Amino acid sequence: MKKILLHLFEHKTLSRQQAYEVLLGVGKGLYNEHEITAFMTVYLMRSITIDELQGFQDALLELCVPVDLGDHKTIDIVGTGGDGKNTFNISTLACFIVAGAGQKVAKHGNYGASSISGASNVMEQLGYKFSNDNAKLKREVEEANICFMHAPMFHPALKMVGPIRKNLGVRTFYNMLGPMVNPARPAYQLVGVYNLEMARIYNYFLQLGGKPFTIIHSLDGYDEISLTNDTKVLTNQGECMMTPQQLGKRLVMQQDIHGGDTVEAAARIFRNIIAGKGTWAQNAVVLANAAMALHCTGQYASYDDAYLAAVDSLESGKAKQCLDTLINLQ
Repeated sequence: MKKILLHLFEHKTLSRQQAYEVLLGVGKGLYNEHEITAFMTVYLMRSITIDELQGFQDALLELCVPVDLGDHKTIDIVGTGGDGKNTFNISTLACFIVAGAGQKVAKHGNYGASSISGASNVMEQLGYKFSNDNAKLKREVEEANICFMHAPMFHPALKMVGPIRKNLGVRTFYNMLGPMVNPARPAYQLVGVYNLEMARIYNYFLQLGGKPFTIIHSLDGYDEISLTNDTKVLTNQGECMMTPQQLGKRLVMQQDIHGGDTVEAAARIFRNIIAGKGTWAQNAVVLANAAMALHCTGQYASYDDAYLAAVDSLESGKAKQCLDTLINLQ
């Protein structure tokens, strides 16, 4: 690692092979926490390259516990995290609304590193039991339309750095990698990013993969559709800017989508919204993200059609039914 660090400290970048070898070493426990911290810090000071990102992805996917969900064409909805906004669990709620609309979801998530409640925090509070048992995950997708994969159980390299990320409390390149190393390798992907530079990198990276994808970035810094400002939307077909009115029928205020100050509070907000008791603003934000995910699958003629399907999923109770079924399977 010393050789790699000296190379990086001279403002040089890694080749895909070098990046792959370093993260393989992290996953195998070859380096101590100080070396790993120094390595992660480099990417807080400069942008990651496509070669580095590909190498990191190669290593994590090679080391991961693979998941085979059969012929189900799943989607993952995930924000990179690290936007520092402490919103409620918008992406995770959107997953259940998408599942309620009939689309299979393979959600990949982790504990919050730079927010109070990440996807794994809230799923645990809701009664979900983390597992990397393939048969269990497949049954969940078949019966509840959704399964959840707690990243450290599938990625030894992530498990190694979890305490370091938590102690740092700031976004690292691992935030960026999370959406790219879903062990179920979903057919579709909705990714929220915290800045335009990251949107550009993801766009280039995901174009190389060839699968349908949508990248979203709220211009005031959210890694999801926040409806507090316009949203940049990038897909395989191109990019555009969409207003809160186009996406969620209204503009909302930042305080309207705050996530609470504890994991328990975040779970209460989650339960309220999925039970149809969310505020106008909370519902609008969740529906907009779910609609964008449904639209990404290509099964809806327009975003507005996808939005109507999301509304039906939430208001009819189908989204809550997916959650109830999932928890009852534990």
